[in-house]
Amino acid sequence: MDLLTFVLAALGFAYLPGPAMLYTAAQTLGRGRRAGWQAVLGVHLGCYVHVVAATLGLAALFAAVPLAYVAMKVIGGIYLLWAGVRLWRQGLGEAPQLESRASARRVLRDSFLVEVLNPKTALFFVAFLPQFVQPEADLAMTWQLLCLGIASNLIFSSADVVTVLLASPLRRWITRGEGRSSCWLQRVGGGVLGGLGIHGLLHASR
Repeated sequence: MDLLTFVLAALGFAYLPGPAMLYTAAQTLGRGRRAGWQAVLGVHLGCYVHVVAATLGLAALFAAVPLAYVAMKVIGGIYLLWAGVRLWRQGLGEAPQLESRASARRVLRDSFLVEVLNPKTALFFVAFLPQFVQPEADLAMTWQLLCLGIASNLIFSSADVVTVLLASPLRRWITRGEGRSSCWLQRVGGGVLGGLGIHGLLHASR
């Protein structure tokens, strides 16, 4: 019953539209399906940093030191804003730019850093995982937290996978081989990323 409650709660959080899904959709619409998969992988790998931090108790630093939380929000917001401006400028060209291996690796790197620099993810794991730990179980609490964190990350990544599967055919339908439409989608994707960055900066100042 506890496991079922955990899975249902994680699914509820994962499939509630939020910044991660918007980010993945923006990368897919702006750069294509390959970039979408790189974004999913980057966010997934970055989330493990927070899983390990929560397991070791390091993420509790944000609750104890509010300034650290604000600093991470500002850095993450600036990085998202920069990524959005870069994608927007790519969309100003007359023809869409082909996705190269180098740019795909850049999306992977950006996505990893965006997730690592998201303090809300750290606080989520600190608040969410302990609710399902059983002190009386044979498995040590540290290993319970780690297993729950990995399971949560897999569930959240499934929502990002669904986002790519939905956004990719939408991109193909909109563009239909037309260069101007591809450039327009790059500007839309850049606007979404920039909007997420501005949103993070505004909330960091509160």
